[in-house]
Formats: sequence, C-alpha cells, structure tokens
Amino acid sequence: MNNAPRFVLGGTNSGCGKTTVSCALMQAYQNRGVEVAAFKCGPDYIDPMFHSRVIGARSRNLDAFLCRREQIPRLLSKNAGALSIIEGVMGYYDGMGGISAENSTADLAVLTDSPTVLVLNARGMSLSAAALLRGFLDFSQNTIRGVILNGIRPMMTDYYASIIESNTGLTVYGSLPDDPDCAVESRHLGLVTAQEIEDLREKLNRLAQHAEQGIDLDRLFALAQTAPPLADYVPPEREFDGVRIAAAQDEAFCFTYADGLDVFRELGAELVPFSPLHDTELPKNIAGLYLCGGYPELYAHQLSANRTMLESVRMAVRGGLPTVAECGGFLYLHDTLEGEPMAGICGGAGHLTDRLGKFGYVELTARRDNPLCAAGETLHAHEFHYCASADEGDAFCAQKPGRKRSWSCVHAGETLYAGYPHIHFAGQPEAARRFLRLCERYQQDI
Repeated sequence: MNNAPRFVLGGTNSGCGKTTVSCALMQAYQNRGVEVAAFKCGPDYIDPMFHSRVIGARSRNLDAFLCRREQIPRLLSKNAGALSIIEGVMGYYDGMGGISAENSTADLAVLTDSPTVLVLNARGMSLSAAALLRGFLDFSQNTIRGVILNGIRPMMTDYYASIIESNTGLTVYGSLPDDPDCAVESRHLGLVTAQEIEDLREKLNRLAQHAEQGIDLDRLFALAQTAPPLADYVPPEREFDGVRIAAAQDEAFCFTYADGLDVFRELGAELVPFSPLHDTELPKNIAGLYLCGGYPELYAHQLSANRTMLESVRMAVRGGLPTVAECGGFLYLHDTLEGEPMAGICGGAGHLTDRLGKFGYVELTARRDNPLCAAGETLHAHEFHYCASADEGDAFCAQKPGRKRSWSCVHAGETLYAGYPHIHFAGQPEAARRFLRLCERYQQDI
C-alpha cells in the first residue's frame, strides 16, 4: 500500500482560476523542497507538459474514460510523490457529454478517495459565496473539504472565511490575489524557447510567493495526509523483450501519455526516440513505429524539407513496418500538410483551420482487423485537433458516448493504424500487446 498524501483541486467553473492556483501551489511546495507529483483530470496533454517542463513536477493524466476505472487509483499510486496535487477540469461536476457527472473531477475524487479543495472566484459575492458552496456540497456524492479563494484582496480573506466556514463547515485555506503580472497566456503553442520557459518560471515564482503569503500550506499538506492509502501499481508481465519501437519525439511530435508509453516498456519493448524534424532517417533495427500527435502543422515546411526522413518513413511503412500514427502523426502520413509534401501513405491533404474539428471522447468500433484490435472490437479514444483532413479513413466507426452521432475514421490494415483518435495504452494494454505481437513477428521475419 502507498500512503500517497494528496488532494484534488477542483473548480466551481472553468475560468475560476484553478490552473493558476494549482501552479502556485506546486511551485510553492517545490520551493520548500517537497517532492510534488502533478496530475491532470481528463485527456489534456498541455497541462502535464507545462507542469513537467516549467515547474519541474512529474506529471500524469488521470482519465477514467480512456483508462479502466479500476486502473485509475493504481496509476495515481504508481506516480505519487511526497505530495500529489490533482488538478480538475471544467466545473467540479461537469462530466461526460455535459449531462453527467461521470468522468468529472468529482467522479475522479471519489474514485481515488482524495479530499477536494474547491477554487472559488468570490469577486462580486459575499453571503452568496456560501450559498454557492452549499449547493456544491449538497448536489451529489463528493469529497469536498475546503476552499481556496481566488482574485480577492488579501485583507478580505478573513471576511470571506467567517462567512463560508460558519455557513458551510468548509475550511478556507486562504486566497490568491488578482495579479496581472502573473498572467500565463495560452500554453497551446508555448513552451518552445528557453526564454519563454524562463519568463514563465519567473511568473510562477511570483505566484508561489503569493501562495506562501496567502495560503496555509502546512494546513493544506495536513489535509493531503488524511487521504487513505492506495493499492500499489502492478505492472503487466514482460512478454516482448528485445522488440524495438521507434517513437517520434521532438517539437513537432510531443503529445504522449507517459503512462501509456510505460506499458510498452513494462511489456518488455524498447522505445527508441527519434526526431522527424532533425534526424535523417529512422533508427536502425526497429520492429515498429509510433508517430504521436503534436504540432506538425507548425513545422510543415521543416518536416517536408527533411526528405531523407520522409523517404525512410515512406519505405518502412509501405514495407510492412507495424505503425501507429495518431493525430499529428496521421497528418505526417498525408500526401501534403499545409501544402507541403509529406510521407504520402494515407493520401489526401491536411490543413490548419480556425476551429476545432470533431473533439472529445469517442468509442471506436473496428470494421476490420488492424494492429490494435480485431474487427468488431472497441477502443476508447479522444480527439482534439484544429487540422482538417481530406480523407479521415473508414476502418473504424466512431461514436460519441451516449449519443447517436457517428462517423467513419482511421486508415487501417494489417500493419497500419493511422487516424485522428488518440489512444491511452495504460487503459487498453491489450491493444499494446496486439501491436507488440505484430512487431515481434515482423522482427522475426526480417
């Protein structure tokens, strides 16, 4: 068993400041020398990248849809630090399809038996803040234990605390002021240069100072220590020692679930990183290829100019190298991306648009056998992309959970899976095993 001191940082709504507060707390505890592990509720890639690259905290996703529900506490246990901070998503009860609390922050808090601290922007409220919080307490099953106030003047903290604590029984752990100098812009296209990262670190240290001054960090840590122990993570049995998988990793290809990649390693495979941007060809002696998502549309010209790498990928995939290409990796296999020649495996053209395409959770049902599953089997996946494709494929039927809407997607055959949907292999290790089994056969035949 793992004691895993932890708490969930939920929000009353999107925009209440939970990301600001969570970053302030992570940085403050890091500055104190506490080993902080960061977790993000849901499928978002960007916040974990931010947590790890800028704050320096080990960061992972916890998603009950993409991963089996029973696996979530074990993944939390596997990656827990001396203190684990789990940042929520949207409003506390906002879950599947916007009409259910399933897969919400509240659901994750109950699933992992973690106490919750709600972030509340109390500007423009007084007694109504208590009424709002009473609604959250009474609405459904929850683990709410306290509140952090955001965007108020420090001198008002005691005033709000007296109102909230006397009317709800919740503990007010403090507040953060509204400080425009600490504003962190959208991180979707950030984290590129050392200077950007250094500027962000300066802002985060300022936020950490506010946290030291305005939040009772000792009392909050004591709350984390009330969380009950978690069962230890049990890795899958090693089956594929010596199987080498080339895994794209650079500025253009950076969207991966670390726990999902760990499954391949735990099963015995060796992940060999390479850069489609900077390397001249695929690594030698590989038995499989994994092209993850990222920002290939921003680097289309550079990717296209690296003709030897494109030819290396083209020849390998056409030669039967087992390949998984998700979202950005799928776009890399198009004929063109933003008008620039690409690998030409899937055909069609990809181009950036000004709006999200199909996005959110999807259930994929295979129409034919492929590297990840057999015909008729299903996978849980997630889509989020601004790029459009002239040919999304037809190997799977995708359907929104609980809705009738469906569409065709993914190019797939005996050795290729290439499409927009992202797979989290920690929740679907059988798909990882199927892919590695295919890679093992390929390795034996060459």
